[in-house]
Amino acid sequence: MGILERIGTIIRANLNDLLARAEDPEKIINQTLMDMRQAQYEARMEVAQAIAEGKKLERDYQERMSEGAHWLEKAEQAVNAEREDLAREALKRKNAANDLAEGLKEQLDSHELMIEKLKTQMRALDAKIEEAERKRQLLIARQKRAEAQQSLSAAMGKTDTRKAFEAFDRMEDKIDAMEDRLSAEEELAQDLSLDDEFAELAADTAVEDELAALKARLAGDA
Repeated sequence: MGILERIGTIIRANLNDLLARAEDPEKIINQTLMDMRQAQYEARMEVAQAIAEGKKLERDYQERMSEGAHWLEKAEQAVNAEREDLAREALKRKNAANDLAEGLKEQLDSHELMIEKLKTQMRALDAKIEEAERKRQLLIARQKRAEAQQSLSAAMGKTDTRKAFEAFDRMEDKIDAMEDRLSAEEELAQDLSLDDEFAELAADTAVEDELAALKARLAGDA
């Protein structure tokens, strides 16, 4: 099972658990991204371990190759010394070292292919996490807008706008009536004031007439 497949299994299990508990979308998104990052960390550790094992295989392979070369050199020295028995033993050890080196080389080649595959999967995982992070921002923003709209709709649903505007209309009628009454009282007050002035003028005229008559009578008596 590859890295991405194992990670997918883990994330699906956690996601199904969250959905079963009816968690809100933001929690699900954040938890999923957290799982992906944890899986990313574990995958990096696995790739690093595989690389380390590959380096050890490379060292073992080089050591066996050096050992084979060493015993070949010993065989040559034995032949030059006319010691065929030692030459045969050296060649046996050279062949054993070369056989082991060949086996290690096959493992090393296979291991390097696996590492390249793991690196490819890691790059794919990194890309998916970056994409998930971008989507997280967009999805959470959409969720916030939807929640705000839902709250507004609920608030509007609790308010009977028709009755509210009827109340405003009634209040407006009452205020209009109060203003009309105040205007009428002011107009009436102006009319009463004018009548008082004319009445005062009439009284003054009567007094003047009476004064003139009195003067005339007194002059006649004189």
